[in-house]
Amino acid sequence: MNESLTPLLRVDHLKAVFPLAAGRELPAVDDVSFSIGRGETLGLVGESGSGKSVTALSIVRLVQPPGRIAGGRIELEGRNLLELEEREMQHIRGRRIGFIFQEPMVALNPVYTVGFQIRETLAVHGLARGEAARKRAVELLEAVRVPEPARRAKEYPHQLSGGLRQRAMIAIALSAEPSLVIADEPTTALDVTVQAEILDLLREMRRTFHLSLLLITHDFGVIAEMADRVAVMQKGRLVEQATVDQLFRAPAHPYTQSLLAAVPGVSREGRAVTYGEIS
Repeated sequence: MNESLTPLLRVDHLKAVFPLAAGRELPAVDDVSFSIGRGETLGLVGESGSGKSVTALSIVRLVQPPGRIAGGRIELEGRNLLELEEREMQHIRGRRIGFIFQEPMVALNPVYTVGFQIRETLAVHGLARGEAARKRAVELLEAVRVPEPARRAKEYPHQLSGGLRQRAMIAIALSAEPSLVIADEPTTALDVTVQAEILDLLREMRRTFHLSLLLITHDFGVIAEMADRVAVMQKGRLVEQATVDQLFRAPAHPYTQSLLAAVPGVSREGRAVTYGEIS
């Protein structure tokens, strides 16, 4: 099979559940299927609580107990990640799949410098140690447009602004040169100016590192600007998948239509002319 035609990531009939009382289970992700091609950006959009983040965490097998993945397949480059031992998954996380979290202050370790956390990622995956890792950490911070990267590498997360913390998270996510990056609401906590800078950075990083990107958001402005295709999620299920142009011009599902109708700045022709969030 032609590798260029084979999806980098394929998710088939994924189901993730959380326990309720009396032995019942709530499906947070219910029969979800999609794929991401090499170099492609798929936008996963939906209201808060629709199952977007649980889908992302399922891909890297980090659904927190008592939640669990109850069925389906998650194939990265043809390997079913659900069949791997945890030790193998630890190699996949970071090395093959990078993850940019919504809130860097939660994801970054507050007691270690930013540079140390990048160096640790490089060391864990056997890519660099010692002086080579220090140099690479500064290079990565410079690549994600952190000013004075050598100085910032010695600083702790609380010493950085929200925008700089998110850039540091992106540097960590890219440090092991993964083929896929999952960005879970990467601009939600940032002001509009910094949001635009981070999105521009993600576009540049996608080109520079030849990334595929799963971009999770509830902002249709971000989708319009960043994604090649869109998957719309409602109550744990995917209700529509389309190219960006198709979705904005002729949304097929009533739920998608209602979401777009609620967004200021989306024209009747379906073009998003301003950022617009759904809650």
